[in-house]
Amino acid sequence: MDRTVRVELLELSRCSIRSAFTGEPLPIPDTNMRRGAFVTLRIGGELRGCIGYLEPVAPLFEQIAMLARDAAFKDHRFDPLTAKELELCRIEISLLSHPVPILSTDDFVMGEHGIIMSVGNRRAVFLPQVAEETGWSKDELLSALGRKAGLPPDAWKAPDASFSVFTAEVFSE
Repeated sequence: MDRTVRVELLELSRCSIRSAFTGEPLPIPDTNMRRGAFVTLRIGGELRGCIGYLEPVAPLFEQIAMLARDAAFKDHRFDPLTAKELELCRIEISLLSHPVPILSTDDFVMGEHGIIMSVGNRRAVFLPQVAEETGWSKDELLSALGRKAGLPPDAWKAPDASFSVFTAEVFSE
């Protein structure tokens, strides 16, 4: 993605959250670009919200504006963002490739791939940057993925566990 579009997406994210406080209308460029995407908010390097879609649900600019607001106000792990916190937030956007099924976790490359695990009706995902940010080993990351899905830590070893991987173009303010 070219630098200009990256800057526009980051500015749109911040404006989308700010408009929730001010009530100002949000102009969204008309474009047909579509990608799965996540918006991550951090304050002082600590996670403050992260919401995304593995597959596109709307044109990219519209989807990013929606995800920014959802990361700020609807991530159930955090209280809604305050206007004061917005000024301290660093916004990160991850644009995703299409997920590809893999036969074994041996095909998952830490730091290069994001991973999706499905077991029964449970599913969890980690973006590629999670491996580097946490410093986990592959086994630790897969165990955390199981816990994130509400499953036991060894759920990734279950015969009915299935996995897909994707890459991400990640950029931030």
